[in-house]
Formats: sequence, C-alpha cells, structure tokens
Amino acid sequence: MMKTIQLPSLNLRRNGKDEPQSPEDLSSDAVCEAMAEEQPRRKSSGDSADEKRKAKIKIPKKIRITGFMKRSKSKSSPTDTLPVLDFNQNLEQNRLAEAGQQLLAREEQLFNSESADEQVVCTGEEKDQLQKDYETLILRLWMVINDSFNKENQETLKSVVAVILQEEERDRCWEGVAVEKCPVWRPRNCRNTHDMLLRSVVEERIQRANEEESGADDLSTSLKKDVCRMGKRIQNDLLWVVRDLQGCYTPEFDVCNTYTQLYHQAFSMKLQELSQTNIELEDCIYILSWINDYYPKDILQQKEMESHIKSEALGPLLPPKDLKTLEDLYLSHKEAEVRTWLSNALKKEEELWQSDEKPEQIDGYYISNLALDIIHLAEGARKEAITIVGNEDKSQRVLLQLTSFLASYKKSIAEFLKGKHKNGCDVPVMLKANLVSIKQFREYIETSKHLPDDVKAACLSTTAELRDLCHKDILSRVHKELKEQYRKLWTPAWFSESHNIIGDLLKALEDEVQNFTDLKPACREELLSQLHIEVLTEYTRRMLKRKLKLKDKDEQEKAANFLCEDSIRIYTLFIRLGSKEKWLSGVLPKVSEVLRLQDAGTLQLEIVTLARTYPDISERQVLALLQLKTNLSSVDVRNIRSSLTENRNPDSSVPQPSFFCNVPVKRMLI
Repeated sequence: MMKTIQLPSLNLRRNGKDEPQSPEDLSSDAVCEAMAEEQPRRKSSGDSADEKRKAKIKIPKKIRITGFMKRSKSKSSPTDTLPVLDFNQNLEQNRLAEAGQQLLAREEQLFNSESADEQVVCTGEEKDQLQKDYETLILRLWMVINDSFNKENQETLKSVVAVILQEEERDRCWEGVAVEKCPVWRPRNCRNTHDMLLRSVVEERIQRANEEESGADDLSTSLKKDVCRMGKRIQNDLLWVVRDLQGCYTPEFDVCNTYTQLYHQAFSMKLQELSQTNIELEDCIYILSWINDYYPKDILQQKEMESHIKSEALGPLLPPKDLKTLEDLYLSHKEAEVRTWLSNALKKEEELWQSDEKPEQIDGYYISNLALDIIHLAEGARKEAITIVGNEDKSQRVLLQLTSFLASYKKSIAEFLKGKHKNGCDVPVMLKANLVSIKQFREYIETSKHLPDDVKAACLSTTAELRDLCHKDILSRVHKELKEQYRKLWTPAWFSESHNIIGDLLKALEDEVQNFTDLKPACREELLSQLHIEVLTEYTRRMLKRKLKLKDKDEQEKAANFLCEDSIRIYTLFIRLGSKEKWLSGVLPKVSEVLRLQDAGTLQLEIVTLARTYPDISERQVLALLQLKTNLSSVDVRNIRSSLTENRNPDSSVPQPSFFCNVPVKRMLI
C-alpha cells in the first residue's frame, strides 16, 4: 500500500481552543474528505449566547494593516474589465494568492480600524466563517504542496508560495499582541508547516522509490535494488527541483538546499537501517560505493546542481561507528583477497624455477613478470579501496600485504639457491630474470606515496637482501673462475711481474662479464658495480694476508707504485664496463701512501687520515697493513696505534663510504 502523505490539521485553537495538529496527524484521504464536506463548523462548548451577540472590540494600533487591500486596488486600472471573483471562485480557479488576500482583507476589517479610537463591531458568526475559510484555503495549500512533483501544478504552487509569504507577514504583525486579543488562527506558522510537510513528501517519495523507479532489475540482491532505486529517485527529484520547482519559490525559501538536505537525511536514515543488519559482503561494498562514489559524484556533483546546492554542509550519510563497521568488513576481505593473489603469483613463479623452461626474453634480455603482476594487483586493489572507502590513508592497509609477500619471495629465492628446487633450471638465467623484478619492486616502493615510512623502509631492506642473494650467487661463479688469478696477487710473483698478473686477471674478468650481456642494462650496471667492489675487496684481502714482505724503502715504493697502477687498470676496466662506483678509485692510492711513507710521524698522520676517510677500517686491518713494512719498529707501531685510537673520529656531518668492513683479516697482530 502507498503510504499516505501527512498534512496539517484544520483545527486551530489555543488556550482552551482547538490546538493545531502536526503534519503526521492527517492523511491525504482525510484531507480529501475534509474538502468534500465544506460545511460550516461550530464550536461545541464556546458558543454561548453572549458570544452570538455583537461584541465591541477596541483594536490596538500595532495591528492596523490595510496594505493588502490598498495594493490590490492600486493595481486595477479604471478600464479594467476583469470580473471580480469571490473567495470560492478564486479557490476553484486555483487563484490561491488572491483568495488569501481576500481573507486577509476580511481579517483586517474584523480586527482593524482607521482610527485608534474607533470601535469595530464583529460577530462570532463572522469570525467562525473566516476561520472556516482559512482552514479551507490552508488545506488547499497543503494539498498543492503534497503534489509538488506534478508538472501541471507549478503555477498553483507559485500561488501557494505567495500565500505562505502573506501569512508569514500577517503573523509578524500580530507578534507581541496579547493572546486573548488575537484571532484564534494566529499565528498560523505556515512556513514551519510547509517545511514539515516537505519532509513528509520527501520521506514518502523515498519510501515509494522501490515501487516506482526502474532500472535496477539486473542487480543481484534486493538490498542493491533498494539502494539503487532510492539513489535514482533522489537524482531525478533533485534535478526536478533545480529545473522546475526552484522557479516556483522565492529566494528566501532556498528550496534547492532545503530539498537536498531533506533527501540527504531520508537517504541517511535508510542506509543506517540497512547497515545495522547482518549484511553480506557484496551489499556492504555496494553501500560504501554509494556513500563514497555514486552519491557524491553522480548526484551531488551533477553540473546542473553544483551551483545550486551546498554539498559540504550535508554531513556524512552514516555515523562514524556504522561506517567503520562497513569499512572494516570490506578492508579485511580485500586484504585477504590481495594476500591470495600475491601468493598465487609467487607460486606460479616458483613453478617456472622448478621447470627446465627459460624465462621470457625481450630485446635479448631475460625478464620476469612477477613484479609487474604484483604491482598491478596491489595498485588495482588500492585504487579500488580508495573509491569504495573514500580515504587514501585507509586504503594503505591493502598495500601492507607487500611486506609479507616480499619476505616470502626472499625465502623462496634462498631455498631455491640452496639447491632444493633447481631441477635442471639454468640458475644464473633465472636470477637475471628475477633481478629485473627485484629492481622494479624497489623502484615502486621508493616512489610510492602511499606506504608509511616504516613499511617502506622494511620493504626496501627486503628488496636489498633479495638483490644481494642474487648477486652473491651470480658473482660467486665469477670469483670461482678468477680464483687462480687472485692467488697470485701480492705474492713474490706479483712483485716481480705485476703487469702481467693483473693483466691476466683483467682479461679473465672481462671474459666473465660477457655472460652479463643478456641482463637488462640497469640491473647489469648494479651487478657490475657490486663486482667492482668485490674485486677490489679481494685484491685488498690478498694484500693484507701479508705473504709479501717489503724490507726497505725501495721495495715499499715499488709496491706502492704497483698498487696505484693496478688500481687505475681495475678502475678503468670497470668504468668502461658500466660500474658507477667511481669513489673506489681513491681506496688503493690512499693505502699506497702508507706503504710509501718512511717518516714515522708523517706515517702516523697518514694512518689517521686514512681512518677518517674510511671509518670502517679496523685496527686489525691497519696493523696488518703496517706489518708489510718490515723496517717499522715496534715502538712506531705502538705510537701509530695509540694515535689512531685517539684521533680517528670522522666528521659525522659528511657521509662516509664503507669498504674495509668487507675485507677480512684472520688474526690480531701485536
């Protein structure tokens, strides 16, 4: 059954007179019956014989109002031939403003006079008839308001608005007058009743939306259909208000914002009712989509409406508690869904490792699509979450799944490299492909604005560990091939023919690097930079093994020269191959100065400078370096050691490179 619209009562008495009823007390059917039975009504208990006699009333100056009659007369020209209609004829022709003016004129005649001393005589019967006519007019007003969304009703609605303004003006004129001296129908408060009636009209139209709106039949649940049809009703009705009803009202009614507020409140109440039930996930998502996407964008931000409403003043559709319940339900589901997606993507990658199938090649470079797939999934889920929950910070919960995924990825790589899942797979090729994915992960995390700083730091740390795992395995194969050349460094053979030994090392190194040509350039650059560091580290380690003893100044200067020459040749090769570690060019020359210097004081100063330049150099490494100089006394060594302890603190404001921390020295020297 269609819900009947609630209209104001016709009984209008105060202080023992009939009290006005609220718009909820009278249905549309009752209004129609009242209109059909336009019979004079009498007061049951207040009509005494004295009241039927003529009463003499002295009217206060404050309520002498003749403007309506004067304005009405001034608008007519002497040549006006239009017939003069009485009150009932104006009602029949929906000339409600004119009918209202006639009642105001009658009220003025009954209660006002031209002179403060003049007495006006009126009868109770005249007042009763005027009250009845007012009730008939007001009933007609509310019936027109109830039919506001009828296009044929617009001219009449304009007339209704004029009556309301007239009545409001007359109410103000009676303000401050003693109750016993006012007409029983004053104040009428037509504006308040109008606003209350609009609320009832809106609530009924929302209630009937499911029966009257179409276009939601394809939706999967009854809740979705209800919400969609309510949304369509709001959209269509607000457009009607802007296009048609707005022209029927004067600006002080602010009718566009009034209707928008009423529809917003009615929609909010319905959504609260729905959200407080045990709704399914898809219904939860649909409600959130309406709250954060469809309603603000497709309804409130329609081009025709934007300039007419103040959407920022509407407030939220759901209270915080109800909204949080829906958001938590959705986000928990999305987190679990993303975890499943990421896990499945990793399993697919692991299956490729366990097969003898090589990774895909593009432009001659091995690649893995793992990172692109994962990033696409994570970003898609994040953007969906922003749309549904309407908040970027809350959507970050989805991206937090990357932390556990990267940890699982690292574990899978480590287990694979232990030999558990090789199964004939070309390990270097697989690692080259995964280095591409690891770099893509790192770049995405570094540039992401949607990850908290602590999460970003944890993810970057894991990607660095992943990269190092791959580098270590690939480069371990290179170092294995260079082992014979490494063994000759800083031996008597190297001291006698340094040029040839370092030349053989660099040739073998360049041959090995040719195996990196199928690695994507950005990843090859990182791998070569790491190899550059490791070759120089191995060179320094061989030097600090102290297999070569430099007995005097000449041998020490010769070794220092060889050291500088080797440094230049190693550096030149790696820079040509693509290494970006240019800072390594200064390591060996700095060490060579320790070998070259003979004066103990100058040497002591150079050691302190070396330690400040490379703060990670240990006392054990300094002593190992000094032990190459066999002509250095134990006293000099103790002094250098003491000076190093006192003066090695570096300038903490300048970032210092790390090199010596990766160079092992087997035993402490005394």
